[in-house]
Amino acid sequence: MTPEITSIDCTAFSYHIDDVGTDGNGFNLVYQPGNEHERKMFALRINTDVGVTGEYVDIGGFGENGPVEAQVRMMADYLVGKNPLARERHWSEIQRGFRKYDRMGLGPIDIALWDFAGKYHDAPIHELLGTYRTRLPTYASTYMGDQNGGLDSPAAYADFAEECLEMGYPAFKAHGWGGGDDQRDIDREVATVLELGERVGDEMDLMLDPACEYETFADALEVGKACDEADFFWYEDPYRDGGISQHGHRTLRERVDTPLLQGEHLRGLPLQTDMMATESTDLVRADPEYDGGITGAIKIARVAEGFGLDAEVHSAGPAHRHCVAAIRNTNYYEMAVVHPDCRGSRNLPVYAGDYNDDLDAVDSDGTVPVPDGPGLGVEYDWPFIDRNRLDYWEVS
Repeated sequence: MTPEITSIDCTAFSYHIDDVGTDGNGFNLVYQPGNEHERKMFALRINTDVGVTGEYVDIGGFGENGPVEAQVRMMADYLVGKNPLARERHWSEIQRGFRKYDRMGLGPIDIALWDFAGKYHDAPIHELLGTYRTRLPTYASTYMGDQNGGLDSPAAYADFAEECLEMGYPAFKAHGWGGGDDQRDIDREVATVLELGERVGDEMDLMLDPACEYETFADALEVGKACDEADFFWYEDPYRDGGISQHGHRTLRERVDTPLLQGEHLRGLPLQTDMMATESTDLVRADPEYDGGITGAIKIARVAEGFGLDAEVHSAGPAHRHCVAAIRNTNYYEMAVVHPDCRGSRNLPVYAGDYNDDLDAVDSDGTVPVPDGPGLGVEYDWPFIDRNRLDYWEVS
């Protein structure tokens, strides 16, 4: 009997993170003692006629997920009545149908379909993909810099890196400052890079992600030269083009020795492939939420493998762990984002079990496990989601 999707439902909800706020422009999460930040998300269920439900809570956005949820609702009309196991067909049809949009809604849909498949076949997703590893080397990835007594100086970043090293982390990534002219200070960025290199560079792989904050190519080049001096592992999304210019990053790559990591803000496999083919990056970003689900992220990783490049999975979550577990040509799982004084942004109250994406999740070797239950291998706390409901819809 071929299974069939009978309905798709979505619950929008919110929860609060203590001691977290936003920076001057309101785009970056930062440490803000005493503040209570509302995080809005949505939970998706794909229901079928065989009594198996594919589930996913979308955790990609740091604020509103409305545009993504709207795309999910549009996709639901296409999916109801179809075979949930035909992921490749659905991926292709939705890619074409949403060609005028960024297709961000495809990620949660595809992940929920993979969750269904794992439960249907009684296997974790990484086994369906082909397991390469079950313990994932992990790097600590920080919140953006603040002015509030947290990550507010080069020394504070280095202190936190030393703390992470003591916990077992083999690598550390700093997100610098942003959110207004009073905070963007290239000298301070350079000082942070050099301080990290001096304090932990001999013991940890170091990365820098300015999150596209630098306003000029000259700024990106100056900080890149500092990364060279401190022997950084990679340099990611430095300047204001949004991380997508082939020419700009190829030019930067010719002038900086530190490997560039690009692709977080490219949407679609052809654009990622073009970035590789034009030698505009050294390492490749893939994200199951941003890149068309697990299907899309694995496609990017396989193309990167063909080019002889490494594919680094962006951010944290159960779908992300399954991807890292099934990709040979990758180095680390990203524990994003963490801070010495507040809760990690992806340490979510939506899990009913002991799944955890926060600073203390690693073992003494600096690794985390891949979930081994069927599908995503996590159980969602639906009573919590329903208690914090903002909206609900169902398509059948």
